[in-house]
Amino acid sequence: MHRTVTLALMLAACGLCGLSLVAQTPPTNVDQQVHADLNQLMRGALYPAANVVFTSQVDDPEELKKTGRGDPSMSTDPLNAAFGGWVAVENAALTLAESANLLTIPGRSCSNGAPVPAKDAAWAAFVQQLRTGSMKAYQAAKTKDQDMMIEASNAVNASCEGCHRRWRNPRTPANRCK
Repeated sequence: MHRTVTLALMLAACGLCGLSLVAQTPPTNVDQQVHADLNQLMRGALYPAANVVFTSQVDDPEELKKTGRGDPSMSTDPLNAAFGGWVAVENAALTLAESANLLTIPGRSCSNGAPVPAKDAAWAAFVQQLRTGSMKAYQAAKTKDQDMMIEASNAVNASCEGCHRRWRNPRTPANRCK
C-alpha cells in the first residue's frame, strides 16, 4: 500500500512538473538534412568502410585484431578497435549499405558545387549496386570466409568503380557530378 501511494505521488509530481511522456517523445517526422558534400561523405564514411571490407580479402581480420597495438577501445583502426576483426568487417559492410541512403538525400552537392546526380537512372543503379554488394559483403563477413569476401568485395568495388568512372574524373575536378 505504501509503495502504491509513493508511486502515485511521484507520478503526480512529474505531471505537475511538465514531464509528461508525450512531451518527452521526440518527433518522428524530422526532415533529412545534408551536412556534407559528396567528397566529405566519401572520405568520412564510404572510403574508410570500403577499405575495411577490401582489407578482409587479403588479411584475416581476426589476425589483424590480435596484432593490434595499444588500447583497442581507443583505436581509430576499425579492424584493431574494440569491435574489430570480422565484426569490424560486418559493421563496415553495413555502413556502406546505410551510406547508400545518404547518397540519395536531395540537396547534396559535389565538392565543386554541382548537384549530385541523384535523379539520374545510372546514379540510382550504382547506389543500388552498392547496397546489394554491401549486403553481400555483410553476409560473407558473417561466414568469416576470405574467399567469399573476395567475391563480395568485387561487387562493392564494381559499384564504386562504375560511378567514379562516370562522375569523378580526378584530372578535372571541376567536371565532377556533371
